[in-house]
This record gives sequence, C-alpha cells and structure tokens, in this order.
Amino acid sequence: MDAYARAGVHRDVAREIRSRIADAVCSTYGKEVIAGWGAFAGLYQADLWRGMKEPVLVASTDGVGTKLKVAARLNRWETIGHDLVHHCVNDILVYGARPLFFLDYIAADRLDPDVIVRIVESVAAACREVGCALLGGETAELPGVYAPGELDLAGTIIGVVERQRIRDGSRIRPGDRLLALPSSGLHTNGYSLARMVLAELDWEQPLPELGTSIGEALLAPHRCYLEPIRRLESAGVDLKGLCHITGGGVYENLPRVLPRGAAAVLHRGTWPEPPIFGLIQRMGRISDQEMFHVFNMGLGMLLVVSPQDVELALATLPGELRVVGEIIAGEQEVQIQM
Repeated sequence: MDAYARAGVHRDVAREIRSRIADAVCSTYGKEVIAGWGAFAGLYQADLWRGMKEPVLVASTDGVGTKLKVAARLNRWETIGHDLVHHCVNDILVYGARPLFFLDYIAADRLDPDVIVRIVESVAAACREVGCALLGGETAELPGVYAPGELDLAGTIIGVVERQRIRDGSRIRPGDRLLALPSSGLHTNGYSLARMVLAELDWEQPLPELGTSIGEALLAPHRCYLEPIRRLESAGVDLKGLCHITGGGVYENLPRVLPRGAAAVLHRGTWPEPPIFGLIQRMGRISDQEMFHVFNMGLGMLLVVSPQDVELALATLPGELRVVGEIIAGEQEVQIQM
C-alpha cells in the first residue's frame, strides 16, 4: 500500500470508477460537446443561441439532502441521480429555461465503486431523458471530512432562455388562478424530519395505508416537469408564473414568484396528497402549519394562469392538472384554507 492509500485516498479505486462510468457519461453527449470526458473542463458549443435574439443563461446548484441516508439504509442508488437532475431542471424551468448541460459532484470518506457507478449512471440516464449533456463532474475521496460510510451528492445545471420569454411572475395579478402538477412524494426535501419520526418503523414491509413500503415511498423519484410544461406551452397556455415547491414548502416558495400587490390562497383538498405525508404527520405529531412549511404536501409545481386559460390548461393535461387556488390582493403572503 502506497503512502496516499495509507492516508485514506485510493487512486486505484478512482481509476476503476472513471473506467466504469465513461460509457454512461459519454452517452449524454451530442455534437455540441467539444470536450467533456477526461478534459480539465467541459467545452460546449452553443449552437442553440444562434437563432436567439437575446439568450440568457440560467444556472442552478442543488443537492438531494438527507435522502442520501434513505438510499444508504436501503442500499438503493438507482434513482438518486434522477432526483438531483430533476430538481435542478425544475428550478430553471420556473424561468422558462431549457437545460443545456449538467455537472455533478460526489464526495465520500471512502469511494465505493459499485455505489458511485450506480449514482453516476442514474445522473446520466436523467440527463439523457431531458436532453442535457453530463458535461463534467468531480468524484472526491475525502477522509476526515466525511464520517465513515457517508457521501454527498450535488449538481449544477446550465440552461438558456430568450430574454423576452423569461417567466419572472411580474405579470401575475389578483384574479389569476393557481394550478398544480402533483408531486410523487417528498421529492428531495424534508428527509431529516421524515427519517426522525419514521426511524423505528419497518421500512421494507408494505403498509396498506401507503400501498407500498415506507422505503419505496421515501425513495419515490423527484418528478421532472419539463415535458408537461412544454405541452402546455405548445398548446398556447400563457404561464404567467411557475413555482417549484422545494425546501421551505409551500409557505416559503410560493411568495418567491408573487409580485408586489399579490398574495395567494390555496384550498386544501383540491389536490391529492401522497399518504406518506399523513403517516409522517401522525407519527411526529406535526401541525398542519409546519407540514406546509417543510414539505411539498403533494404540490410539485404550481402554475399561475389567467382565468381564460384554465380550461385549455386542464384539457391539455386531463386528470393531472388541478385548480388549487387563486391570486388575491395582498403582499406576497400565502393562505392555506384547511
């Protein structure tokens, strides 16, 4: 064993990982990728911009939080990369941007090739699905920084939007309607609380009230809303604002897209709430107010449209899109009628 290995960094493992993930990463490349795999930095030829008048780059960085602890407890890593990519895609989708390329970062106290390969393959699969190049990334072994058996995962996405098509919520007015695309569950937020209150239960046995096991419910992949939003746009629905419900829940995210003079009212019961939320609330004795501050509560993406666009929107996504509230006069606050 060489000195670096004695210090906790295993170069042979890093080489093995690079060899095993090469095909997955390169499978996301199109002709616009000039340099990616093995380069010091990724090079991306921005052909898409040539037909745009005022292209604006849109960037976002995020992680999957302590959902990693759920994946580790169940040794299930096949969808955690989807969580990461979908979260980031949804964040730039709010502004109307389409994804261009993605960068991932994985760090651990000690690299497990099988785990790292499964994660990167999941990231690459999600990138292929949304038409986004996995342009580069970093895999780091950091003994002493992370506790034994711990790892972290983060990613950065770059997208582009025409300046005049940026969705910033500035056209939202009282009287507009709030529509919702449902979540699949917790997505990537609230896992520290969920793990605490569910820790003593069996996560692998099916529960009738969930229709699945706790583990499966907690690992339900973060939904990507790129395709349904594109369908609405293609149908001619004027989306005045979008809100991705992430950390901070409904109460802290929806005000981010409301202009001065506007507030929002949501009517609980007008959308389906995945039963995992009810189990968490009951086991933790958590108030309704706190649940909506921590979790998405079944609201994955909120959309603001004019009243005249509601019928077209519902017809475009029948059975999925729900009318859940309206915009009223106020100062960027959120009311949830229970």
